[in-house]
Amino acid sequence: MRSDLVKKGLERAPHRSLFKAMGYTDAELERPLIGIANATNSIVPGHMGLDKITAAVEAGIRMAGGTPVNFGVIGVCDGIAMGHAGMRYSLASRELIADSVEVMAEAHAFDGLVLVPNCDKIVPGMLMAAARINIPSILISGGPMLAGRYQGKAVDLNTVFEGIGAVQAGKMTSLELAAIEEAACPGCGSCSGMFTANSMNCMAEVLGLALPGNGTIPAVSAARIRLAKEAGMQIVRLVEAELKPRDILTLAAFRNALTVDMALGCSTNTVLHLPAIAHETGLKLSLEMINNISDNTPHLCHLRPGGPHHVEDLDEAGGVAALMRELAKGELLDLSALTVNLKSVGENIKKAVNRRSDVIRSLEAPYHQKGGLAILWGNLAPQGAVVKQGAVLPAMLSHTGPARVFDSEEAAVNVILSGGINAGDVIVIRYEGPKGGPGMREMLTPTSAVVGMGLDDSVALVTDGRFSGATRGAAIGHISPEAAEGGPIALVKEGDEVRIDIPGQKIELLVSEDELAARKVAWQPKGRTVTGYLSRYAKLVTSAATGAILED
Repeated sequence: MRSDLVKKGLERAPHRSLFKAMGYTDAELERPLIGIANATNSIVPGHMGLDKITAAVEAGIRMAGGTPVNFGVIGVCDGIAMGHAGMRYSLASRELIADSVEVMAEAHAFDGLVLVPNCDKIVPGMLMAAARINIPSILISGGPMLAGRYQGKAVDLNTVFEGIGAVQAGKMTSLELAAIEEAACPGCGSCSGMFTANSMNCMAEVLGLALPGNGTIPAVSAARIRLAKEAGMQIVRLVEAELKPRDILTLAAFRNALTVDMALGCSTNTVLHLPAIAHETGLKLSLEMINNISDNTPHLCHLRPGGPHHVEDLDEAGGVAALMRELAKGELLDLSALTVNLKSVGENIKKAVNRRSDVIRSLEAPYHQKGGLAILWGNLAPQGAVVKQGAVLPAMLSHTGPARVFDSEEAAVNVILSGGINAGDVIVIRYEGPKGGPGMREMLTPTSAVVGMGLDDSVALVTDGRFSGATRGAAIGHISPEAAEGGPIALVKEGDEVRIDIPGQKIELLVSEDELAARKVAWQPKGRTVTGYLSRYAKLVTSAATGAILED
C-alpha cells in the first residue's frame, strides 16, 4: 500500500508513535489510510452540514476495512462574497483548494481520497486535485438546499437578489422583500437552483467520480447520509481495484459531462471548471468543442434561474441518471465510460426512470433544440465569450444597442439602481477578468438588478468577468482577451453600438478596424493595486478562454 511509506518497517517507528499519539491502533495502521478532504465550516450554508456527511463517510470506510483520516479544506460562500471585493477571492480559491488537497495527500501518503465539498469553487478545486494526484478518489457532496416557500410559491436566493431591483423599481415593497429574505433559504445545502454548485455536483456524477445521486439528493435527506456511507465503502474497493481518477476522466467522460451540461442548462462557470479539470489530466477542452456539443444537444431541463423547477424536482424526476437515460436514446452519450462504482455509464443508467416528464423532457419535445450554453465570437471577443442561452428571453437572443461602459462592477450597479440604464442599452463591465479583477468576480448583483427592474427583455450585459449560476437574461461573460490584457473590450467607448447574435454565435463591436487600431495605440493599461495572494494570482492566471488556470 502507498501508506506503507509512513507506517511500515523499523525506520517508521517514530511515524507510528505520532499516529498513536492521536489514538490510532496497530490494527488501524494495517488497513488502507483514506484521506477525507472535509470542507465543513459555519460560513457556507452548503457546508454547514458536511460534518454529518464526513461522519457517514468515516463509518463507511471502517465498514469496508479502511482507516479514515480527516483533514480540513477552506471554502468561500459566493453569495456572501457577492457584490464586494471579497468576490475576487472566490475563483482564486479554486487553485488554493487544489493545492492544499495535493499537499495533504502527498505529504501523508494516503492510499485513497474521499472529497467532501458542496459549493462553487470547492467542488472543481477538489476534482482538479484528484486528477492531479491520481490516487483512487471519490467525491460525495453535501447535497442541494430545498427551495423556500413564500405565498404558496417556490423561492430561492436568486429571488432575493432580484428583489433588490424590484424594490428600487417600485414593483415590490421592502416589507415583501424582508419576508422573502426570511423564506428563501430554508436550511443547509447548496443553493436550490441549477446554479454553479449544483451544476458541478451533477458534473462530478456524470464524469464518473461521484456515485449516482450525488448531484440531486437533497442535503436534508437521509438518502444523502446513506450515499455518504456508500462512498466511504466504495473508496476502499477503489483502492483494492487500483482504479484511479485518470482511468475515469477520459475524453469520453468529459464529452458526456458537456452533453449533460447542455441538456441541464448548467451554470456558465462550467466553461471555466471542466477545462481546468481536464487540464490536470493532460486533456484539452476547446470552446469550439463546447459549441459543437451544444449545437447537437437539446435542452431538456429548465431549472432555476431560467425555468420554474429546482434541483429537488430533478431528484424527484429520477435525477441525473434519468436525464442521461433520455440522452442515451439519441445515442448522445458514451455508455462505455467507467465510473467509481466500477460500473459503466450504461450499467448505471439502465434502470433509471423519468418520473416527471415536465422536469425532464423527451428528446422529441425539448425546451430548446440547442443546449443551455453557447460560445460567442467576434471582434469584441476574438478568443470567445459565453452565455447561458437557455436563460435568455427570446426578445434578447438578437440585440443591438449602445454601450454603457463601466470600469468596475460597483460603478455599473450604482447607475443601474439609480435608474440610469435605458431600454436597449448594452451594459459593458470591464477590468473584472481573471487578471484585471483580479479574480474574475461574478456579476449576480447587476444582472439581478436588471431583471428585478423589469429590463431583462431590453437590456444586455457584457463583461470580461463572469456570472453566478443564478444569473439569467442576456448576460455575456468571459469576454476574452480581457480588458487588462488589452482585449477589444478595453477599447469600447460610451455609445458605441454592440451587436449580439446568440443564435449566430456572434458578438461584435460596430466600430471600424481603423478606429479600433487607433484606440489601441492610445490605450493605457489599468489595474488595481492588490497585495498578498491576489497579487501572485494575477501574475499567474491565464485567460478565461482556457479555464482561468494558472501558468505551469
